[in-house]
Amino acid sequence: LVRKPEKVCWVEAAGAVRDGVRAYTALHYLSQVSPGKTVLVMDGASPFGTIAIQLAQHRGAKVISTAYSLEDKQYLERLRPPVARVIDVSNGKIDVAESCLEETGGLGVDIVLDAGVKLYSAEDESTSKSQLLPHKHDIITLLGVGGHWITTEKNLQLDPPDSHSLFLKGATVSFLNDEIWNLSNKQQGKYLYILLMIPILEDIMEKLSSSVFRPQLDEPIPFYEAKVSMEMVQKNQARKRQVIQF
Repeated sequence: LVRKPEKVCWVEAAGAVRDGVRAYTALHYLSQVSPGKTVLVMDGASPFGTIAIQLAQHRGAKVISTAYSLEDKQYLERLRPPVARVIDVSNGKIDVAESCLEETGGLGVDIVLDAGVKLYSAEDESTSKSQLLPHKHDIITLLGVGGHWITTEKNLQLDPPDSHSLFLKGATVSFLNDEIWNLSNKQQGKYLYILLMIPILEDIMEKLSSSVFRPQLDEPIPFYEAKVSMEMVQKNQARKRQVIQF
């Protein structure tokens, strides 16, 4: 439970909490973002990507993001403060690793938040969206020395050459599991400790109130359409966060 500031509407509060906690977990607990760091947020126009970008920028980091469509690119370019670079991968012709190395002067990025990765060669991928994902080798290539790769890919497979490259860079790979705090009683204590030291939920609401966070929300959905909305979410057909209004 967290107190809702008067300036924050109920829909924004409901739509930002989960992505806010995910962003804090990725950028604070798993990678410790700080001023001067360079952060790559894949699919930055997604609800989670939007919050992650704004949190990283608020902490003084330089942010690079990828866009999966022209609409996503235009949305990211309108964000304020502006993203350092938007990489449009919708046509499949832009090399993400090359673009990131160019933007960082060849040093690589400090933190990568992926939105899934391509595990196999292009001919083995079946869906159009998977074609837009970077290959795991691209992520490793663009990662800087001492970098952190935060992945949402639960089936990630690293071969010995991949591990060797990460070893040479002193880099780390962490998995962003939404439910991790609920799965382990031992870690819940650590989570509560983090909440005491950095009141995450209150901070999310405060940033909403001060317009630091601007969540990606769809129009409120009436309760009788909840089943249809859930089916869209499960099929990955919803690009904005869905909020059911009773």
